[in-house]
Amino acid sequence: STDLIQKAYAFAKKDCEGKDPSHDFFHVQRVATLAVSLAQKEGVEDLELVEIAAVLHDVKDYKYSGDENAAKVSLSEFLSSVEYPEDKAAKVIHIVTNLGFKKELSADASSKTSYPELAVVQDADRLDAIGAFGIARAFSFGAAKNHPIYDPESKPRTQITEEEYGRKVESCTVNHFYEKLLKLKELMQTKTGKEMAEKRHQFMEQFLEQLYLEAEGS
Repeated sequence: STDLIQKAYAFAKKDCEGKDPSHDFFHVQRVATLAVSLAQKEGVEDLELVEIAAVLHDVKDYKYSGDENAAKVSLSEFLSSVEYPEDKAAKVIHIVTNLGFKKELSADASSKTSYPELAVVQDADRLDAIGAFGIARAFSFGAAKNHPIYDPESKPRTQITEEEYGRKVESCTVNHFYEKLLKLKELMQTKTGKEMAEKRHQFMEQFLEQLYLEAEGS
């Protein structure tokens, strides 16, 4: 229902308070809009569940809460308080807790289950991590952590485990493109997501080319 979705937006907005611009409420809104659009194009039936999961996808995110269980606990309480059906609530929680890139690096990543609702929310979140907004968000997050924009002496980590990715490393933001953002195109799950990712990926590559030219004094 519209009332339920409005409550989810209000809950997510409150959770965004104090977060830097890379994970603010505008990001949440973009991901929710993208997820619903992808769901419609991909023929996913439960658009309400998709929108709710997308709106709540960053609630108590471990990058900010530092607690792997915080999201599950917070979402269980919220969904129960708005009397969202238990089976659907379980699905929303599963989507939110299995979205992150960190999960792709875990040892059992290849055996993970996916289903249409998870696929569209995951693709939507990843699409907002690449392209023009992806670039802007990467440097916003880097600035919030006081990371340098580019350090020619600092090389990206090529093979990263889930534990290493979770561990904060003082690295320049440009390395984040190689450690995560440029890998996302290949991880898209839906046909529409894959098509949209192409253009955004190319834009990031052009940006990096220009950045290196300027770094060399061109």
